[in-house]
Amino acid sequence: MLAMHSTTNANNLNLQLESSLQELPMWEVQIELQCPGGELIKLFEQEPLLPGIIVTRNQCFVGMISRQKFFEHMSRPYSFGLFSRRPLKSLYNFLKPDFLMLPGEFPIVEATKKALQRSFNLVYEPILVATSSGKYGLVDFHQLLLAYSQIYALTLTKLQLVEEQSKIAKAGFRDLQHNYTRLLQNEKMAALGQLVAGIAHEINNPVNFIAGNIVHSIDYTESLLELISLYQQHYPKPVQEIQAKISEIDLNYVTADFPNLLASMKYGCDRIEEIVKSLRNFSRLDEADKKIVDIHEGMDSTLLILRSRFKEEINGKRITLVKEYGNIPLIECYPGLLNQVFMNIVANAIDALVENFPSSSLKCNLPQNNPTICIRTELTNDQYVKICIADNGIGIAEDIQKHLFDPFFTTKPVGKGTGLGLSISYQIVVEKHRGQLNCLSTLGKGTEFIITIPVTAPNFQ
Repeated sequence: MLAMHSTTNANNLNLQLESSLQELPMWEVQIELQCPGGELIKLFEQEPLLPGIIVTRNQCFVGMISRQKFFEHMSRPYSFGLFSRRPLKSLYNFLKPDFLMLPGEFPIVEATKKALQRSFNLVYEPILVATSSGKYGLVDFHQLLLAYSQIYALTLTKLQLVEEQSKIAKAGFRDLQHNYTRLLQNEKMAALGQLVAGIAHEINNPVNFIAGNIVHSIDYTESLLELISLYQQHYPKPVQEIQAKISEIDLNYVTADFPNLLASMKYGCDRIEEIVKSLRNFSRLDEADKKIVDIHEGMDSTLLILRSRFKEEINGKRITLVKEYGNIPLIECYPGLLNQVFMNIVANAIDALVENFPSSSLKCNLPQNNPTICIRTELTNDQYVKICIADNGIGIAEDIQKHLFDPFFTTKPVGKGTGLGLSISYQIVVEKHRGQLNCLSTLGKGTEFIITIPVTAPNFQ
């Protein structure tokens, strides 16, 4: 058994924009498969920050067991007695742990992206790093995030210096902007990953437990009510004490209302499951590659997440949502990225209506006296799908329209926007999907964003 580790914190490292994993602190704690499983407990007790242990056979690499997975399994009934005295091989073969292995030269920014693309139950697992010298080490996921944050801050600082001094070449400035937007993309994925993982673990499991028991509760209730009914038929004149209790609890009302109460609880559980499903569909964390999907499903998931914003009152009126979905086929795309485009444009439309209304109408027969957003889809030339998102807000001036898709351009007050939403949306639609993103707007006549993407794109970037 060999125990080695590096105690340097990622905050103390002098990282650069393209720093790689081999510059991060690594743990190199190794244990042989023939050692008793109880030895892992001792190692984890000795090193409270140890994220995992590298497993070897005759000092040759076999795999990795993380601290989280080990204690999750050992806390189950009988697991401690079953595996603590047996060779570690038994536990390892039972767990069959899944791990992410990357070369030491792999950039930290890209490594963070790959780590966040893992399924929610693996997203916090350590990353296994294979160094050029043939050794293996473990990087704690939280250390990776600290390094990512440092590179994020470094990128922002350099961008600010570039903007202030204007002493860097145009190509280099674009590279910095691209790096910054890529970091923001990763930040969005990190937030969504934590959100989905938290909801799935903290809400979905207990909701499923409650929903499963409600089904039995309904059956039990029906049986009990039938039994009470039989008692009332065969013993129509109960003793005085029972008659008093029947009158006190209003048995007829309870008998009629209790099934409705359980049905309402079941509807609530179904509603929560629907919201969780929509969040997972919106984030699409497990779909980094292109997929064949239903655009309407992604749009509906986005609208469900924004539902609370549609309830905001504007001059005593709420925003009306009009959906005019056409008959369109499934399309080949990056669903998670397209959902982000929908989120950016619809959220901007809501902001425009909240800040400036009333106005006139643009398309979709939008009413002039009520704040409205219309979403229309259609198939054109059997090759392209068009998604139109229109609002009847105040509109956008021509001089502002020229800069809508420029990075960091925003008309919102400080603290309410980064100026990157439409810029990222443009990159996703045009560069990633070979499509088009256009804006049609006239002051006083509302705004419409038109997204056009091919049904099948043979050459994805």
